[in-house]
Amino acid sequence: MSKNIVITGTSRGIGFELVHLFANQGHNVLALSRNAQPVNNLHFENITSFAFDLCKAEDYKKVNDFIAKEWKHVDILINNAGTLLNKPFNDTTFEDFEYVYKTNVFGVSEMTRIVLPYMKKDGHVVTISSMGGIQGSMKFPGLAAYSSSKGAVITLTELLAEEYKAEGPQFNVLALGAVQTEMLKEAFPDYQAPTTAAEMAKYIHNFALTGNQFYNGKVLQISNSTP
Repeated sequence: MSKNIVITGTSRGIGFELVHLFANQGHNVLALSRNAQPVNNLHFENITSFAFDLCKAEDYKKVNDFIAKEWKHVDILINNAGTLLNKPFNDTTFEDFEYVYKTNVFGVSEMTRIVLPYMKKDGHVVTISSMGGIQGSMKFPGLAAYSSSKGAVITLTELLAEEYKAEGPQFNVLALGAVQTEMLKEAFPDYQAPTTAAEMAKYIHNFALTGNQFYNGKVLQISNSTP
């Protein structure tokens, strides 16, 4: 049975691969990214894509209007969009921190708030975090804004699972280790990650469909590398 799935950050990397996987299975996908063109080029009838910026309040209305008019309900929300800043803390400005948190934390919070009224008891909200957001994990210089924002969405997920545990849906967060994506390459040009975007997308795809049968309010560490 086909599901209605909202995915953010779909223009490249893991998000782009996820759109492929779900669409090929016959699910309906709303693919949201600042650059809608890569997904538009796929030409799947069951994919809807439009330009969307997590930092723009008016863009959330477009999402709400689409769901209310076309779908009426959402089965899965994958909060995948994020921004990575690698900068010495002393050089990191107020504006830098604000931008990272607007995308990585406020964007997750608002997208979830918009979609929640359309989700059923057995719906699943999956948020993509990072091993850098795990308390006690190895930390790296230059990632103060990024890793702390990824820690914030882990706690947010735990809180939402508690608040909605009676009526659903379920909320889980995946803390990813290093994945070879364009975003990683931009921040760490010389680093080669052991996992590809396509490999990680397969795991997330399966977890989004079935993980909420076994998990709620949990953070799973998905990493075969040091970070």
